[in-house]
Amino acid sequence: MRAISEPSGTAVERRDDLPEPMADIVSDFRAVSERDRLQLILDFSRELPGLPDRLLAHRDAMEPVPECQSPVFLLVEVGTDDRVHLYFDVPQEAPTTRGFASILREGLDGLTAAEVLAVPDDVPERLGVGSAVSPLRLRGMAGMLARIKRQVRQKQPAA
Repeated sequence: MRAISEPSGTAVERRDDLPEPMADIVSDFRAVSERDRLQLILDFSRELPGLPDRLLAHRDAMEPVPECQSPVFLLVEVGTDDRVHLYFDVPQEAPTTRGFASILREGLDGLTAAEVLAVPDDVPERLGVGSAVSPLRLRGMAGMLARIKRQVRQKQPAA
């Protein structure tokens, strides 16, 4: 994890290598206390949209994310305009996992394939929630990000 030391000795996470929507989310997390970061995850969990009707009938087209403790399924679409669109199916009973999925959706949906692929793999750690959630949950978010990137690579329009 890259950090820049401020004169006070506190570490500030690097955000200049993130696309603007994800950088804003990381900044929001870093602006609140560690205890309030868990509440922020729960707030994100309530913002995760449901699946569109066309996917409700075809959940088998979605990829499971076994790194998550809860049953999570995701689908990535890359349009002819090279824009990435993310869809998640996460149970309401898994608010932390839903929050992580929502963070990834808000931070990555609508970006170009190249922008998504350039997102550093340490984004989950940059949120600064390591003391509020278990390492297994962070690995779940990292697993979602890795699967998103893999699907983006597979689905990019031919050049």
